[in-house]
Amino acid sequence: MKKILILDGSTRKHGNTSALIKHFTEGAQSNSVDVEHILAKDSNIKYCNGCLRCNLIKRCSIRDDDWEELSHKINEADILVFASPIYFHYVTAPLKNIIDRFRSFVHVQITETGLIHTPWNNWNKDFVLLLSLGSSDDSDAQPVIDLFEYMKEVLGDNNRLHVVKATRLAVIKQVQKTEEELRELYPKLMLDENLAKADFKKNQDVLKECFDLGKELSK
Repeated sequence: MKKILILDGSTRKHGNTSALIKHFTEGAQSNSVDVEHILAKDSNIKYCNGCLRCNLIKRCSIRDDDWEELSHKINEADILVFASPIYFHYVTAPLKNIIDRFRSFVHVQITETGLIHTPWNNWNKDFVLLLSLGSSDDSDAQPVIDLFEYMKEVLGDNNRLHVVKATRLAVIKQVQKTEEELRELYPKLMLDENLAKADFKKNQDVLKECFDLGKELSK
């Protein structure tokens, strides 16, 4: 049975990110899987302080928070899902706080020209990004994608990255709104209401993409 760990960066419940997660999870649960969903903002994860002691002890030296338990779950997962709205071209602060602690999964050697990262264990995992954007331009999520392209390479040669981007989602639950609801909403956002028909289909397609990806990866 595959294990899926969802790290949810949303700062509010039942928003667009939650809808992406819901459809991904429903797709995954059509197969036999173990799914755990962790809300980053509710986790007790202290900040990485760059002490580099993990280079010596092969684990994070910060104690008295949830990282030790969470790091075991991360290591055991076959599929790691990182879900977040995009705030100022990046994931939310609670999720970034967790990502910073991934530093303890690798040895870092400083050289004259840069850094050499060597993972303590070579992972063979599927990394999934479920990203909701207020912007109409999905390139606003590129800084996040660039980081994860790097992470999946640093943490093992056989990792894979899958990305779903949902755009022009400015208000809560927008991805689930009907065409008529979008027509009513768009003038308030100073958008052309004629975008509603295409956007409704686009939103339905992205939810199906989440479902299909969850179903495919969990086989």
